[in-house]
Amino acid sequence: MAAAIEEARWALRQRHLVEEAAHAPAIDALAVALKSQGAGLQEKVQDLQDELVQCYRAQAQVSEQLLEEVAAVKTMRVELSQKTEALECYQADLLSNREEASRLQATLDEKLSELELITPENQELRKQVEKLEAQSRVLEEENKMLIDRWMSQKMQDAERLNEANAMYEDLLARVKAGRLEELARQQVDGIVRYSESGAEDYVEMRNPTKLRHTLQGHDRGCTAAIFQHNSDFLVSGGNDKLVKLWNTKSGSTISSLSGCLSSVLDLALPADNKFVLGAGGDHKLYYWEISSGRIRHCLTGHTEKVCSVDISKVSNNIAISGAHDRTMKFWDLQKGYATRTVICHSNCNALCFTSDASMFCSGHIDGTLRFWDARMGKLANEIAAHGQVITSVSISRSGRMVLTSGRDNQHNLFDVRSMEICASLKAQGHRVSSNWTRSCISADETYVAAGSENGSVVVWNTKNCLVESTLSGHAGSVLACAWSDLGKPLASADRFGNIHLWQ
Repeated sequence: MAAAIEEARWALRQRHLVEEAAHAPAIDALAVALKSQGAGLQEKVQDLQDELVQCYRAQAQVSEQLLEEVAAVKTMRVELSQKTEALECYQADLLSNREEASRLQATLDEKLSELELITPENQELRKQVEKLEAQSRVLEEENKMLIDRWMSQKMQDAERLNEANAMYEDLLARVKAGRLEELARQQVDGIVRYSESGAEDYVEMRNPTKLRHTLQGHDRGCTAAIFQHNSDFLVSGGNDKLVKLWNTKSGSTISSLSGCLSSVLDLALPADNKFVLGAGGDHKLYYWEISSGRIRHCLTGHTEKVCSVDISKVSNNIAISGAHDRTMKFWDLQKGYATRTVICHSNCNALCFTSDASMFCSGHIDGTLRFWDARMGKLANEIAAHGQVITSVSISRSGRMVLTSGRDNQHNLFDVRSMEICASLKAQGHRVSSNWTRSCISADETYVAAGSENGSVVVWNTKNCLVESTLSGHAGSVLACAWSDLGKPLASADRFGNIHLWQ
């Protein structure tokens, strides 16, 4: 078997060799042809390969350009989207602005039509204003003329009062010499009247020399003291927020009024002595009924502490107050509210009505004494009374004199009619202790009393402007003095709350 196979293989090999030999020339010829063609094909292939490389390079450049163009297109699309959105916003704003313009145009048309209607009315009103201004000028001229006539009449009245006062002084001398008491009873407000109901009794003043009583008045100081009209009952107020009524004959307390929430800085009484009005450091005024001790009105309106109060001598229902808010207020004590406010550039420390209540006087921290028209609330006159703060302003019983005191340690008397200074009172060692130290004048205008920082009370004679006496006894500075309409006693109060009664 193996031999057969080997023989078959040998046969096949021989046959293959025969066939190769038979085909060898053809193969050689074909190889030559193929070799010649292969050289040309290689050149073509090389050329094609070079063209392919160039094509690849061109394709790469085109691809890069394409990528750049695609990126640019994307950027332009984003910008286009943004610009489209902005355009839509602008279109919306334009539409809104057109609507707003339409609305404003409509409003403008409406206002123009209203203006056309108002213009004739405005012209008519201008004519009326011009007419009223002309009338106002005429009224001002008439008012000026009336004021001139009024001042002339006042001067005539002053002359008559001077004549009457001269007569009064003559009669007073006759009374003192011959004890003509009947003639003295005819004195009313410094004018001699021969028959008039309600005429006041003549009071002969005496210089106080000795201490009668010492009252333990108020804790932490007594700041205000005033006598009831035509009475020897004393009313006092202090830093203990209380107002007390005293019997000066026995030295006992009659009643104590409470309700104030701060120090009582000043007091005022109506002519009937049934009530008392107090100025509080809590920016309020308190109006007590003395018989019941109840507060009838708590008057509000000031924004700073109320330093001074007074009640009209003509009407018990009209009061005035001055505070450190640069205002002075008129009050209706019947209804309990402010009726008018007067504004001044300087704070008011003290004030008082004149006897006929047609004017009121105010003393200010700039040292100026001002006279005001009580009916109009306008400034009538002002006087540079002191070089420093005015601490006290009080009117005499007759209404002819105004007493002022200042931190310049001086006390001045002014004539209400002429508004000129009549006397200037000083004393060696006398010092006014506070911005609210109150002085007083006797009922017959003969004496002036004022407290000192050293605890003494100085009494001057207004006739010769000399010191009549110096009363010692207070342990602290004296803050307030008050003189009874009956001639005695004289009361003085100090910063420790003690009240001395002198006779």
